[in-house]
Amino acid sequence: MTVANLPLSRALVLPGILLLAACSGESDAPASQVDKAAAAAVPGAPPGGAGDLAAKNAPASDVKENSDLLEFAYGYPAEAAQIPKLAAWLDNDRATKRSALVAAAERDQAGAKKEGFPYRAHTHLQKWEKVTDTPRFLSLSSEIQTYTGGAHGMTGFDSLIWDRNRGIQLKPLDLFTSGAAFDAAIRDDFCAAIAREKAARGIALPEEPDSPFAKCPPASAQTIWLGSSDGRYLDRLTVAIAPYEVGPYAEGSYKINVPMSRAVVGVVKKEFARDFLPTK
Repeated sequence: MTVANLPLSRALVLPGILLLAACSGESDAPASQVDKAAAAAVPGAPPGGAGDLAAKNAPASDVKENSDLLEFAYGYPAEAAQIPKLAAWLDNDRATKRSALVAAAERDQAGAKKEGFPYRAHTHLQKWEKVTDTPRFLSLSSEIQTYTGGAHGMTGFDSLIWDRNRGIQLKPLDLFTSGAAFDAAIRDDFCAAIAREKAARGIALPEEPDSPFAKCPPASAQTIWLGSSDGRYLDRLTVAIAPYEVGPYAEGSYKINVPMSRAVVGVVKKEFARDFLPTK
């Protein structure tokens, strides 16, 4: 077992797995600012003390495991590692997802042995990436690859936002007055962008009105990623769509960029309005 570049206070000790860590040098925004309240909450770490310094210097986390039973990977960037409360949540999420993967894999492996057919290792591969890092928000995106022994694997997405002002974790839709208001504001641009992306892939929209993919789905039911072009304001918006949502599995997933219109900014909650900037 090898543990590299992971703070001992948060290292995940797992028998028989390989723990790897890597620091990301990529930066598209100002350096992350440590959440002071969270840093001060580290046991025995007064503000400006050793614990605070350790948090500021925390490296990216990248845990990987590969065996006949399963393949597991979970990582997050240094910007997230440097916020103790967020890093603790991510470490717990990693442990929870690994435990669920192990339980399902052991069950299916035993079933395969009993029935006399080959077992295929189960998979959960997830890596959080920085979308943007503004003075108030750290926005993260995640693409997830899973396989549980079926005909094919599956792609999924996730997102989260850390609000430094309040020291809490949010979902992008938490910044808007409601999912319905968000859908109404984004619908025309969102649906038009899906049609353009399908056309670019040489895929015609279904003409049959009863086709499961004939209607444009609500954007709020997908994964929302909020970004920034200048490192100050949230002015970029991407909707990640998993397979089967707007087309059959063979079409794969979609990542639809939508303008941060005045209509969208108009349904942002008042407490967050100053952090958004419309581009249309």
